[in-house]
Amino acid sequence: MKEYPLLIAGKDVVTEDHLNVIDPYNNDIVAKTYLAGKDELELAIKAAQAVQQELWALPTHVRANALEQISDELHDRREELAKLLAAECAKPLKYAFGEIDRSVQTFKIASEEAKRLPSEVMQLDTTAAGENREGIVKYFPVGLVAGIAPFNFPMNLVAHKIAPAIAAGCPIILKPASSTPLSSLELARIIEKTALPKGAVTVLPMNRESGNQLVTDERFKLLTFTGSPEVGWKMKAQAGKKRVVLELGGNAGVIISKGTDLNKALPRLLVGAFAYSGQVCIHAQRFYVHRSLFDAFCEKMKAGAEQLKWGDPLDATTDITAMIDAANTHRMAEWLKEATDAGAKVISGGYEKDGIFAPTILTNVKKELRVCSEEVFGPIITVEAFDNFEQAIDMLNDSKFGLQAGVYTDSITEMNLAFERIECGGVIINDVPTFRVDQMPYGGIKDSGFGREGLKYSILDMMEPRILVKPK
Repeated sequence: MKEYPLLIAGKDVVTEDHLNVIDPYNNDIVAKTYLAGKDELELAIKAAQAVQQELWALPTHVRANALEQISDELHDRREELAKLLAAECAKPLKYAFGEIDRSVQTFKIASEEAKRLPSEVMQLDTTAAGENREGIVKYFPVGLVAGIAPFNFPMNLVAHKIAPAIAAGCPIILKPASSTPLSSLELARIIEKTALPKGAVTVLPMNRESGNQLVTDERFKLLTFTGSPEVGWKMKAQAGKKRVVLELGGNAGVIISKGTDLNKALPRLLVGAFAYSGQVCIHAQRFYVHRSLFDAFCEKMKAGAEQLKWGDPLDATTDITAMIDAANTHRMAEWLKEATDAGAKVISGGYEKDGIFAPTILTNVKKELRVCSEEVFGPIITVEAFDNFEQAIDMLNDSKFGLQAGVYTDSITEMNLAFERIECGGVIINDVPTFRVDQMPYGGIKDSGFGREGLKYSILDMMEPRILVKPK
């Protein structure tokens, strides 16, 4: 069994708090690592503070080259890292490869963004008081960043916190999910090989006390968190004066307008609904289908869902496998029972077999039920009919979340109406809300979060403008 010591300022560290990482599919131990306590976190904080000025003073090409080097090694070790990721979080291998490929792009894009950090010369003599003066605006790193990442994308969502921090010149201490720390610990070893100062980036699985300190310790100047709304908003309330960026998921909706070619759309609809068993922040959860297409949509989705292959995540042909743990599988059964007891109809699925929860399609679901109103974060979708496009927008907006939405339409009028009226951070036309490329601004409104990720946007959050006013 492989062992992963913690890496703090270039030195291996072990603690008395062992952490066994379990494969959710077969319950085997994948590897052993350690949880950091207050002492280890203090070492990491002091190391980060010691190199803060050095990191910011690095020439642009050094930071950009370091990011490029990380991207290149991720690419070179693609197969090894994808298999590790698949084992630690039971992500089907086809999606694990996709995540590693996206991580390669995340660091590559960050390398390019590091070369064009914002600055400007500002005219000040547009008013009489500013005559014979000009302003130079430069952006400076905010300081030490605390990052907290979830289990479902244990490499790329970590990359989305570390890569912009390096580009901005901010040291960062990142806490991965305790269930899936291995990918990010490998990433830390890759970063160690670059020219970045030791201590600039530290990845630490942590016990609860240390994890809370990331939120409350005033030495951290920015907290970036991806996870549940309940935890995220509580963290924001406890974070004090530091900046906070929250990506908190949602219950993304999809509108299928009357002109949609269902046969063409079906492969993407199935991915949006059931990829990684729905354990995706922008999982396509609520489907609103024009009444003229409703029966055909349900038939095609049912047939497609029932053809998905179940099995070992390390099998390249597997589509559906175990969820992250038994507790979440049991939660699916509980939420499903609540819905069917209230009159929901099961079109497909609705059962568990060999520890795997079946892709499940429901209709006639009351909007207040958890499978509709909350983030299901599992392989359950709801399907309801609508009669006109504005009604569909109202149904989609009737949610406390607002991350992304998908709209299938062949009408420019409907596209523009959707963009103007849907209450969320992103509207995806003729695709599912699960679409994301890593340079785009990504985040939501309402209970879906606060701020935006996406490399350029994250870098801006990690920097602050300062103006120099001088004589012309």
